[in-house]
Formats: sequence, C-alpha cells, structure tokens
Amino acid sequence: MRHWLQTLFQRKFKVSLLFLLLLALLVHLLMDLALPTARRSCSCDVKALKASDVPSDSTMLAGPKKLSLRILQDFSGSNGSLEKRPRPQGAGLHTRAGEPGVRHQRGDGKAGQREGSKLAALFEHPLYNIPIPEVTEKDKLFVVNPMEKFSLHSSGSDEWVSSSKAETLLPTGKTAYDTYPTWLKFHVGINRYELYPRRDPLMPTLLRDLATQKIVSSVQKSGGTQLKLIMTFPNYGQALFKPMKQTRDQETPIDFFYFSDFERHNAEIAAFHLDRILDFRRIPPASGRLVNITKEIRDITTDKKLAKTFFISPAGNVCFYGECSYYCSTEHALCGKPDQLEGSMAALLPDKTLAKRRSWRSPWRRSYHKSKKAEWELNPNYCAQVRETPPYDRGHRLLDLIDMTVLDFLMGNMDRHHYETFEKFGNDTFLLHLDNGRGFGTHSRDEPSILAPLQQCCSIKKSTYLRLQLLATQPYRLSDLLREALATDPLAPVLSEPHLRALDRRLRKVLEAVGRCLARVANPDKVLVDDVGSGV
Repeated sequence: MRHWLQTLFQRKFKVSLLFLLLLALLVHLLMDLALPTARRSCSCDVKALKASDVPSDSTMLAGPKKLSLRILQDFSGSNGSLEKRPRPQGAGLHTRAGEPGVRHQRGDGKAGQREGSKLAALFEHPLYNIPIPEVTEKDKLFVVNPMEKFSLHSSGSDEWVSSSKAETLLPTGKTAYDTYPTWLKFHVGINRYELYPRRDPLMPTLLRDLATQKIVSSVQKSGGTQLKLIMTFPNYGQALFKPMKQTRDQETPIDFFYFSDFERHNAEIAAFHLDRILDFRRIPPASGRLVNITKEIRDITTDKKLAKTFFISPAGNVCFYGECSYYCSTEHALCGKPDQLEGSMAALLPDKTLAKRRSWRSPWRRSYHKSKKAEWELNPNYCAQVRETPPYDRGHRLLDLIDMTVLDFLMGNMDRHHYETFEKFGNDTFLLHLDNGRGFGTHSRDEPSILAPLQQCCSIKKSTYLRLQLLATQPYRLSDLLREALATDPLAPVLSEPHLRALDRRLRKVLEAVGRCLARVANPDKVLVDDVGSGV
C-alpha cells in the first residue's frame, strides 16, 4: 500500500511539473505575438530631421533619416569635442521628439510652484496662458523614434544598451520617453516657438540635476573672453560652469568699460528666472552650485592647459585661473574656501553639429571701443534704416529684438553684441538670449542707452507691454516674483536687495518710454503691435 501511494505521488508531481512548463511556454508565445503588434501600433509617419552632416548608423531605420539617441548623447553639449575621454562604443538609439504624448507630459503641471505664491498666481494669469501655435513635425527641433530606450549598463559602465541588446519590455504604463535623462527631454522638446513650455514639469528636476549630479569631467570652454568650464555628468548631460568672481554686494566700478566688466555667476542664474517671469523662455535653465575645486575640477580634468594653472594660495586655498583673454592670471585667480567655489551651471543646448545655430550681429551693437561710437548712437533715425534691412523688414524679428532689449535694460546688460537662432527654423523663430553674465553689475544707476531700439523704433509687442504693466502692479511686483523664484536656488540669496529694488525702478522707466511713444501717435496700434488677438 505504501509503495502504491509513493508511485501515485510521483506521477502527480510529474504531471503538475509538465503542466507548469506548458503554461510558461504558452505565456512566452503570447508575449512574442503581442510585442510586434504593440510596435506596429506605435509606429508613426514622421518627417525626418534634416541633418546631412550626421553620421550614418547601421541601426538607422529605413526610409527618412531619424535622429539617433546615441548621436544626441555624443553631442549633448555645444563643446563635446573638448571631452578627451573616449566615447562609449555601441549601437545608436533612435528617439522621436515631440510626440503628442511627449509634449503633453512636458506641458502639464506647475513646475514645483508653491500654493499661494505670487509666482504661481502669475503663471495662472490669462496673459501667461496665451496658447502658442500648434506645433507640427516641421516645428520641432528634433524628430526621433519613440520606441527606443535610453539606458546604461547597471554595472556602472558608460556603454549604451540599445534595442538590439535590451529587448526587455518597458514597465506597465511607461514609454521609451520615460527612460530619457532630463537633459535629453529638454533638448527634444525645443520647438520653433519656445525653448521650454510655460508649465514644464521637467524644470525642477533639470535644475536639481544641474546642482547635484556627479561631475565626471571638467574642461575649459574654448573661445570667450573669460574662464568658463564644460562639466559632464554620468548620464552624458553637460553644463556650462561660470565661477564666482564678485560678491553679491559688489558693483561694477563706474570707470569700467562694459567690455571689460566681470562675468557674474549670479547674473546667469537671475537672468534665467527673469526671462521666465517675462514669459520669454529663451534662456537655457541655470542653477547655482557649490563646486569642490579639488575633486570636481583639478582631479578629473583632462585639459592640460587648465591643469597647469592650479596652485595653493598663501592662505592655503586651492586656486586656478585657466587661459582666456581677460582675468586669467595669478592676480585674478579663482580661489576656493579652502576648495569650495560658487558658480552657475547652465544647461547646454544641443551641439551645433546636430542643431545648427546662426549667429546674428545686433543692429544696436556697441562699438567696443574706448572712444568711438556706433552709428545708432549718432543717428536718431537709425531704426528706419533697420526696418528696411532683412530680416527686420518683415515678421516679428525686430519685435523679438526689442523684447531682448527690455530684458537687458532690466538687468543692466550692455554686452549684447550678437544673438543666435536655430537655423532649422529660418527667420520665423525666437531669439536665444545667451551669455548674460554681465548683467546685474550695478543697482545704483541705470543705462538708458540699452533701451535705444525701443526708443528709436517706438514698437513693442502688445503681449510684452501688457505683461510689463502687470509686473508693475502690487500683486505681481517684479522684484517680489524674482525674489521668490531665486529663493529655491542652492546659492540663495542670488541677488542682493538693492538689485531687486532696481528692477522695479527700471520697469517703470520701460513703461514710461512706451508711454512717450504712445503720446506721439494717434493710433496706439502703431506702437503696440497686436500679437495676442483674442487670446486675452
């Protein structure tokens, strides 16, 4: 009897095991059948990014060219060629930016604004909810494939895991877009009308990454008059680091020429937030950061020219000065306390190899000479000449430049000799407000000549004027809004109180300049160019 029971148990066990194996095989077959269907349902017909100079890749999809995530990674910053360490080897990944679902993810949310704050109330105002035109495929900076994941080896290696190596399914409810690092989401979200959306849920994360991500490489940025560093993160993101050169309460000496002024790290941080409050959104995100000169620059740099400029000061602090046109010497060295140094970290735009940018000389560029004056300083009718010159003779380019003029006057920036645009979008796109380090140098005096484009052309976008009027009212006072925005920065307080108060004074002067223009014409529409229609 005992032997019979033992035999029966063994038979039942074998049958159960066989049943489990068959069940597992059935589940596997169902998954194999479902995966191609899912891929086909997600495929879309998209226009390719015109990038004839982008290298071809063996895993590129057939048909129109699509941008590879691997290529975006390789050129994640505007000075990727400075990075001396070898690039990771692996197959290219293809992403697709600007899918309706992707843009929806970026466009919703309050970007970390506190309940009851003036800043949150401002962004709820109708003037800050005027919709941009519908973004079509041709309006996106990048067109990429939505099915490819961004991944790194869990071992800590910086080698890519492409679709050919990682055929695992995405977690339920996740998309390939969710695997992208924040800097890549920022890049693929750029379009013809804005650098980033008003309510961008990425912004708190992107600013936090700039302030906290581990720095794996630091090299000098080529060009420019003062020292700047390109810093690289483990996820291939890059940032432009501008070190602290002045304390918060220092003003630019009155005898300094504008072209020999210091570039201030806190000006870059404040300019980003001011640009956002004005609803321009044309300055790349910037955050303050406390950097360890020894561990995050000296010990990891592959830049030999930079490495040879480090020394220990008589006070025992770690210092360096790099190589540049101005203030790169032992007398103007950047020193830590003992090795901690403040600086601004600005997200880099996509490399120019992938997203070409055109540099435009500003019609109101200064002479950059100690005694000579520019033509606009001598000719009061200079704007009439500009209006007849492409690209200012049509479209909104001149009005965009006047927007930039308002921004520069508010922060006291006299160093706007050029501006840039993304070449893909031609002349019908926004201006990039780059390099704002010479702003916020003085608070006790204003420079009225910065407003020359507004004063000479007597034109401004109606939306800009209405927002400036709003920012001059008590509930939305500009100084209060910028103070609140900067309070979340790791280096807060970023600006001293006199600089914040100067903003309100300068804002009144901008409105007075527009008021004088309005007083000279019978039809206000000649001064306030309607760009909002029934949007407010």
